[in-house]
Amino acid sequence: MNKYSGIEALINKAETTHELTKDELVALLKDRQYEAELFAAADRVRQKYVGDEVHLRGLIEFSNKCKQNCLYCGLRRDNPKVSRYRLDEDTIIDFATKAKAYGYRTVVLQSGEDEWFDVDKMVSIIKKIKELGLAITVSVGEKPREVYQAYRDAGADRYLLRIETTDKELYEKLDPGMNWDNRVRCLQDLKELGFELGTGCLVGIPGQTVESLADDILFFKTMDADMIGVGPFIPNPDTPLAGEAGGTFELSTKVMALTRLLLPDINIPATTAMESLNPQGRVLALQRGANVVMPNVTEGEYRQKYMLYPGKICINDTPAHCRSCITGKITGIGRRVSETHGFRAKRA
Repeated sequence: MNKYSGIEALINKAETTHELTKDELVALLKDRQYEAELFAAADRVRQKYVGDEVHLRGLIEFSNKCKQNCLYCGLRRDNPKVSRYRLDEDTIIDFATKAKAYGYRTVVLQSGEDEWFDVDKMVSIIKKIKELGLAITVSVGEKPREVYQAYRDAGADRYLLRIETTDKELYEKLDPGMNWDNRVRCLQDLKELGFELGTGCLVGIPGQTVESLADDILFFKTMDADMIGVGPFIPNPDTPLAGEAGGTFELSTKVMALTRLLLPDINIPATTAMESLNPQGRVLALQRGANVVMPNVTEGEYRQKYMLYPGKICINDTPAHCRSCITGKITGIGRRVSETHGFRAKRA
């Protein structure tokens, strides 16, 4: 058996058993000849396990203030070029109310690690949005378990906290002052508290290996995460990693496709960063295993100010335009926008 038929056998194994070893993942990540077959397998598994519906999550970026200093992030504490903002509660609720009117069933409350939003403020916001009948994803970083518990009690359904990399040494190099073990503790707490758990990784960060990407995928499976976001690292000119090469669209979608094959029934977003690298990025991601899109429902100048990386798409668009645009892209590939809250339906 030559190495190429061996790659095809690995793709078939992943599609039928949803199991691969680290060495097998590495072989598939390195292979360039059978990428089309890999993507097709991921799309078939997506269709079989989660169907043709695409879940839309309305993203509200409510603060770009952050106490952390991650080397890759435009919102890092020591970046003086960011025009900082935080939305007040009434504005956040207004954006959520409009998101519901646009047809969203979920909103994602995302910010930097801004401690001005203490437990009481977040609980109040979560409760008021919950009264709208929306599912709520919270993405505000690392917190003590009791804070996560308070969010859950208030009505938060999901929590998104990307591991970014399972390479502990690399993580702590790129996230100064942060602790990889604490990151994992947060993920474990969230899972135990009954949140739908979202995590994910950056592809192409300096010092990352294909082997560590394979470890990332196996970590997602071990955690039994419910949603995995995979995106390319795009260097921000106002960060210490400004001169780095960045990640590629193709490798990012390969990691995403392999994640679909190993965790067949989870939710996987077609991330915005993918479209920053490829004009058809989100559509292609939806055809390579993804089933979620997270359009921005933040209004006005705040879109430009939440600049994690350069070239971010749609920063000058209105939420109404984004809703119409992405719906057209979804229907254009024979898929349909879901009318449900989009919770993971685990299948044996």
